[in-house]
Parts: sequence; C-alpha cells; structure tokens
Amino acid sequence: MTLSELIQIYRTEHDNMSQRKFANQCDLSNGYISMLEKGMNPNTGEAITPTIPVLKKLARGMGISLTDLFVRVDDIPVDLKNEIQLDSDTLNITDDTVVFPVIGELAAGYDMFANEEYDALDSIEIPLSYLKGRSKDDFFVLKIHGNSMYPLYMNNDKVLIKKSPTLNRSGDIGVVQYEDYATLKKVEYVDGEDWMKLIPINPSYEPKTISGSELEQCRVVGIPVLLVREIEQ
Repeated sequence: MTLSELIQIYRTEHDNMSQRKFANQCDLSNGYISMLEKGMNPNTGEAITPTIPVLKKLARGMGISLTDLFVRVDDIPVDLKNEIQLDSDTLNITDDTVVFPVIGELAAGYDMFANEEYDALDSIEIPLSYLKGRSKDDFFVLKIHGNSMYPLYMNNDKVLIKKSPTLNRSGDIGVVQYEDYATLKKVEYVDGEDWMKLIPINPSYEPKTISGSELEQCRVVGIPVLLVREIEQ
C-alpha cells in the first residue's frame, strides 16, 4: 500500500471525509494533502517526500502510531535531508549530564546489566533530565547496526534504552536479546501464546517469528526513549 492509498482509504472509511477536514485533523494544509494523495507536486512534477515530523502529524491525524504508518505503507517516501539536527539548545544540555558507554552488538553470554566495566565502542553524554528522575543504572545506550529499522532508526544511530522486561503492548518497538545479540525491532505477541514476531520497519527485511523452545533464548530487555543522531555536514 502506498501513502496516497492509505490516506484515501482512511478518508473513505471515515464517512468520505473531505481533504480539507483531514488536513485540519493532521494540522497540515489542504494543498499538501492533495499533493500527498497524488504522490507528486503538480507544479514541478516531482515526487512528494514528507519529513518525519510531517509523517508524525499524518499518523496522529489517523489515530495510529508512526511505527504503524511505516508498517502499513510499502517503501514509504521520506525526506531525511531536511531533518533538524539536535544541537545543545534542542536537547537542553546543561552541566547536569550523565555519561553512558555505547554498547554495540552484545557478545555471546555477556550480561550488559551487570554493574561492571567493559569495553565500549565509545561514550555519550545524555542530559540528566532525560532520565526523568530514574537512576543511570535503569538505562543503557545501544548503537544501531544496519538499516532494518530505516528510516525511524539508521545505521550508527545511538539510542537511550530504558531497561524493561516487558513492552506496554504488542506492536511496540523494543530491544530484544536473542541468542548472542541484541536487536531493535517492532515486537508482536499474544499474551499466553508461545511466540514472538520481530518486525523490521524497512520492507527490504523479513520479519522473524520465534516460537516454542527458541523463546527460552529470547527476551525483551528495554524500550527506546531517546534517539541521538549525528548529522553529516
């Protein structure tokens, strides 16, 4: 399904909602919604590539999460060049920061939750306010490898993870430790059933279903709370 088709289906299923009403619902202009449905700018003939903030508005207007939007739309167009770089003002960085080592892929048998020193790829400072009163020990920073979660998460992104053995609901994004590595994926499950599906956002990658005895080697270890991305100049 394309983004254009998703918008048109939503309007049709909601009493043939007008483009103008849908645009107001998404806090976007009627002209922009029209271009999204056409898939192009009629003045230039070029394809429309919305930014992540625009996609968030669309998702919010349709009452779904940004993750669901990426899952429903095949090869969704997105403009990452115009994303805003997070500078010190944006992050509200002060002297009150905490330093986290950056963890890459987990080594086999390594317990990253032990309060011990270990070799890290590098380190990063996080404003203390982002911990929301919790202890530093309740978090870790993971570096993304690969593009299976593109464009929400990209290769070399650093993500602050809050440790948690559970997700709020099926379909949330979480960090899952499976065998000898950790991975960030959309996670689907049904309470009481012995399976878990790890779903990439990037449609070029296949979902993986883990079931039966394999679940003994699989566990949720955290949920992402802050993305730190270095923008190349």
